Amino acid sequence: MLPNMAYADLKDSYLFRRIDEKTNNYLKKHPGAHLYRMGIGDVSLPLCDAVIKAMHEAVEDQSHRDTFHGYMPECGAPFLRERILVDYLSRGINISYEEVFVSSGASDELGDILDLFDKSNTALIMEPAYPAYVDANIMSGRKMIRLPSGSENGFLPVPPKKEKADIIYICSPNNPTGAVFTKELLSMWVDYANENGSVIIFDAAYEAFIEDPALPRSIFEIEGSKTCAIEICSLSKTAGFTGTRLGYTVIPKSLVRENMSLNKMWVRNRTTKTNGVSYIIQKGGCAVFTPEGKRQLKENISYYKRNAKILMEALNKAGMIFFGGRNAPYIWLKCPWEMDSWEYFDYLLETHQIVGTPGSGFGECGKAYFRLSSFGTYEDTSEAAKRFIT
Repeated sequence: MLPNMAYADLKDSYLFRRIDEKTNNYLKKHPGAHLYRMGIGDVSLPLCDAVIKAMHEAVEDQSHRDTFHGYMPECGAPFLRERILVDYLSRGINISYEEVFVSSGASDELGDILDLFDKSNTALIMEPAYPAYVDANIMSGRKMIRLPSGSENGFLPVPPKKEKADIIYICSPNNPTGAVFTKELLSMWVDYANENGSVIIFDAAYEAFIEDPALPRSIFEIEGSKTCAIEICSLSKTAGFTGTRLGYTVIPKSLVRENMSLNKMWVRNRTTKTNGVSYIIQKGGCAVFTPEGKRQLKENISYYKRNAKILMEALNKAGMIFFGGRNAPYIWLKCPWEMDSWEYFDYLLETHQIVGTPGSGFGECGKAYFRLSSFGTYEDTSEAAKRFIT
């Protein structure tokens, strides 16, 4: 028996595990110290009242024979798929019910979706990039094109002129840089994908943070995208489902390669590999799309956006260079004093008790940068901001 030898090509330590090791070692040396965690993108606000109420009602349903639910439909409960569909339609995005799939979260889906593609396909990763994109393709033994970006293009690269990729990852708003693709730039990538027969995997986990109406929240706002794109969404950052796990994916029926419908392939995949997301969680997800749920979630997102504003104001006062933060929950900070990102991590931890995310974990072109998250508490964010200035 041979194991999957591709795992030998993975880095020894996953980014966030190394951060945990460093912070735990610091706390052992400094018991009782309070750390200001501006690193991992977990949320700090609880699920909103509308979601909790819906989940409580669903728990009660499970205690009665006539309302009990066992296995749920593998592609998602009709009541939730319909709510998601209506949300898209309300934004002028014309998709159908059968194109919406409920998932256990974007992270799971980003890995599972690779089942649709042959290992001979080449994946294009725009760096700096969420490390799971890279690792998932390494695990499957797939070749990759790493497309670097930097401050010269606002961390928003254009399609390569000479290289062809089969799978293209686009995350907007971007993790880690906070950069948001314009309609014009997304159109360039859609045209590139259609010309080359490529498929775009559009990671829209942070779309709810986009305030500028000129910036697209969905790839399907772009003409021609239905023949070349899959959109993966999450309720983790939108609605605080990081611990309860829920998301959704849109695969158009018109997305066909080699006479095979990727939509039908995904139905087959889900009915083979999953038993559906739990009834209780999906009922909670339904509440996200109600008027009351949307109002409460807007308040939560405003809370995190206020955190981002506090951090940006402090960084401006300190004369530091940064990107993102305006239509995204992440701030991409240029490390001062020519430090690399791990050196700056150690400096912030030791001198200011601030924990962030070293940019080198997101690719080679992130070595001189550092990611700050706005998902912490207001109190910790405010104190961390003061420490950047002093």
